[in-house]
Amino acid sequence: MGDSQTWTVAPSAAERARSVLAAAWSCAVTAEGGREEFVGAHTVTEDGRVLLHVPEDSTLVAAAICAPRGEPSAVLEFADVAPVPVRNRIRARLWIAGWFVHEDGHLAFRATRVVLRLPSGAVVVDLDEFAAAAPDPLATAEARLLTHLADCHGDAVERLTRLVESDSLHGAVRVQPLAVDRHGLTLRIERARAHGDVRLAFHRPADDVAQLTERMHVLLTQAAAACPRALQRQRADGDG
Repeated sequence: MGDSQTWTVAPSAAERARSVLAAAWSCAVTAEGGREEFVGAHTVTEDGRVLLHVPEDSTLVAAAICAPRGEPSAVLEFADVAPVPVRNRIRARLWIAGWFVHEDGHLAFRATRVVLRLPSGAVVVDLDEFAAAAPDPLATAEARLLTHLADCHGDAVERLTRLVESDSLHGAVRVQPLAVDRHGLTLRIERARAHGDVRLAFHRPADDVAQLTERMHVLLTQAAAACPRALQRQRADGDG
């Protein structure tokens, strides 16, 4: 059955990786055989370098001072979690391997390998492309936008299913907004024992929230003109 529509336009792997990094509030660091979680302790430079702010007596500082320069000795992990409650909320994971350098009171991470894992599989991101890419302009606002859409505009989400291929709605019991970026909106379609995602592409990219509002209005206008799908009937049948 058709669980996905064609992604006519979507972020590149490097852009997606930078968006995960831009929106992440926490990261896990594996080094010297141990793993530690840090919340609100990192910042990101324009070229994608991660700066970790930890106490001077942290074991990571000692490890950074003692580790051989230029040799990978740590891995940073960032999780991209859907802000709206859905099944399998981890949308992507980002791993950055490399080593720490102690400078200016913080730890600067020098990356040697960047791997983005999506539901479709893992992608090794070119380091130069990663450094040159910019995060999606909606990345840091996405959680607020999707939560508002799910909590306050469920009727709009329902209406958007008119743009989804009928095969993708077969057996659907719930539809939730899963992701949004400058190129489009992704819906998670949940069934009794499975789920699938569909992509609704915008007619042109949205570079800020104001443009996103206009792009969503266009989608809803298109949905209003489309024939209703069978989602409501399937829900009623499932309740019976």
